[in-house]
Amino acid sequence: MHNLLKNNAALICPLCYSNDVVDYHRDAARDYQYCNKCQLVFVPARFHLAEADEKMVYDQHQNSPEDNGYRLFLSRLLTPLLERLTPNSEGLDFGSGPGPTLSLMLSENGHNMAIYDPFYAADPNALKQTYDFITATEVLEHLSAPGLELDQLWRLLRPGGWLGIMTKLVIDEAAFAGWHYKNDPTHISFFSPKTFQYIAQHWSAEVAFIGDDVILLQKPL
Repeated sequence: MHNLLKNNAALICPLCYSNDVVDYHRDAARDYQYCNKCQLVFVPARFHLAEADEKMVYDQHQNSPEDNGYRLFLSRLLTPLLERLTPNSEGLDFGSGPGPTLSLMLSENGHNMAIYDPFYAADPNALKQTYDFITATEVLEHLSAPGLELDQLWRLLRPGGWLGIMTKLVIDEAAFAGWHYKNDPTHISFFSPKTFQYIAQHWSAEVAFIGDDVILLQKPL
């Protein structure tokens, strides 16, 4: 399936694999396509950065646990997630980045954390365990094969577990045209509330939207 996506990225949605895909937007740098089935907006694979170039962008990020502003930003996911977790839960921070911070904040609140990042903490054992919850903050917009990658995370969740996501959401075509979020060359998958409703239905999950950019999905018991 991954090769199929690479070869026909303009024709097949990387989330739901539908071929009901149409042009959505074009700017000086890239094309953007829209899936009529799951409503994902995505950048075709021919515009994706090489891994080395992608990492160069991430290496410029200055996020760290000592940055109170960054902690405040992450608290938008942390606070509603903590309200739903039982004490001493086991969690995975997926896409933890060069300065893991959310995992530390969750550990400070009594939870047992593992981290995984394909560039900075690529420990395959972290993806062989199961967890009570998984977090992915500012991660989904970077996924080249979100259908494969999200299904993998979902399999790692125990029954009743939570997947906590933070990502900016697509509103409509007019807003997208002037949206700064799409201009990051590492941002290639853009979700709307209806995309997450599709995902929730696909997984038979409960979905909750918190504020403008936090999504919580609960796995059935």
